[in-house]
Amino acid sequence: MTKLIRPTRRAVLASGTAFAASLAMPALSRAASRPAFTHGVQSGDVDKSSGMIWTRTDRPAKVMMEVSTTESFDNAMKLPPLDALPETDLAVKRLVEGLPADQDIFYRFTAHDLSDINGTSDPVTGRFRTAPAGRRDIRFAWSGDTAGQGWGIDDEGMATYATMARHTPDFFLHSGDTIYADGPMTDEVEKDGEIIWKNTVLTDDKRKVAETLEEYRGQWKYNMMDEHVLALNATVPTFFQWDDHEVVNNWSSSRSLMEDDRYTEKSIHVLAARAARAFHEMTPIRYTPAEPGRVYRKISYGPMLEVFFLDLRSYRGPNSENMQDELTDESRILGAEQMAWLKRELTQSSATWKVIASDMPIGLVVGGGQEAVANGDNGAAKGRELEIAQLLRFIKTANITNTVWFTADVHYTAAHYYNPDKAQFQDFAPFWEFVSGPLHAGTFGPNDLDMTFGPEVKYVKAPTEEQGANLPPSAGLQFFGLVDIDGATQQMTVRLMDRADTELWKITLDPEGMAL
Repeated sequence: MTKLIRPTRRAVLASGTAFAASLAMPALSRAASRPAFTHGVQSGDVDKSSGMIWTRTDRPAKVMMEVSTTESFDNAMKLPPLDALPETDLAVKRLVEGLPADQDIFYRFTAHDLSDINGTSDPVTGRFRTAPAGRRDIRFAWSGDTAGQGWGIDDEGMATYATMARHTPDFFLHSGDTIYADGPMTDEVEKDGEIIWKNTVLTDDKRKVAETLEEYRGQWKYNMMDEHVLALNATVPTFFQWDDHEVVNNWSSSRSLMEDDRYTEKSIHVLAARAARAFHEMTPIRYTPAEPGRVYRKISYGPMLEVFFLDLRSYRGPNSENMQDELTDESRILGAEQMAWLKRELTQSSATWKVIASDMPIGLVVGGGQEAVANGDNGAAKGRELEIAQLLRFIKTANITNTVWFTADVHYTAAHYYNPDKAQFQDFAPFWEFVSGPLHAGTFGPNDLDMTFGPEVKYVKAPTEEQGANLPPSAGLQFFGLVDIDGATQQMTVRLMDRADTELWKITLDPEGMAL
């Protein structure tokens, strides 16, 4: 029986060493050896009848694919093979369709060396569960911010991934800052003359900022050298979105790198293009034919849940003071086309809960008010707040109920209740926004709140003044959230959790206008 891969740290390190060695081998020796899979498997964007699967080989190979409803693969269905080629950094992914709803799906890859078709790899296997066609209990996790601020893979590894995996979620929603392409790492981190952190796993790509396509790819491959990331990837689908660190900190079309000596490539447009290609090559995100690089999308996860993934980075106007009095292309953060799509999809949704997965928070002031939605003036909607005000008014006017926002970005955890009675802009229905992260990065915060939309802090956990900022993962302030939707009552329970699996705060939300 082929077993699901749960790699040990020794196996991860050994595979990385073997891959590096294989690149230096003479062609004859390399062709005579067996191909291998270098970074495990991934699945993502799963709905009730389909899901994405992904893997990567160590050389050009023909990748055979099978799917089954049993771990033994007794009833396996063979899919047409795909070629892993250097053009995609030897990564392959495909959408598997025609699957039964609410079913465990096992998938298996085997690679044949294109230079020696008789050279065959050992199989690598993963699994996911399709979304239900009817009502059943659903659980998902969310968080963001992986391997940032110089905190890489130490002896414990990215342990928050293991904590999440123990809850066996149906899927994991990664809210952005999935890599830190602009955050070089060193072997050791010192504070006050003492070594407080050792990156026991480090690659050349992580020692500098990413500029080339290869270097951006290397950021992703580094994260997948962690045993906990690999283990979660093999058993839990990840629904990815991105924010800024996939390219460079706080990027928009106006971002200038002329004074940043770390970069020899000064064009933000060139860097964004390379980063976007690597993002889509290295993740099991669905491909959108009309716009191949598109990140915003909707995943229908049964009759009780639809997830609307926003992209607040790709279509924004230039970062500015964020104080414009009128909504123009300069003051947008969603962009006109994404906004039209979101309104249309929300209107058509019949799901009990409409989860809006946002890569940035609404009311928290980020980057002095220039980087996110809130501008920090606590007054009437201006700048990017105008577009969000338009959206919130539309949701109220169209009587779209049970919208809940989930986000990360700020490196602490919080629960915000947006109350129109306490807001400067009041033409919206109350809603919740839940913040979590980091997964494995420096801990910061808390940020100031802007009162334009009347946010009330119901819970927050962040470093104290005495603790300071940029705390390492070993300090324990690494956070994720768990969401449970009850199949009988349709209630949504949100829990804010930490790396040690401590439940910090919980709330249960009743669905509006739904028969129980």
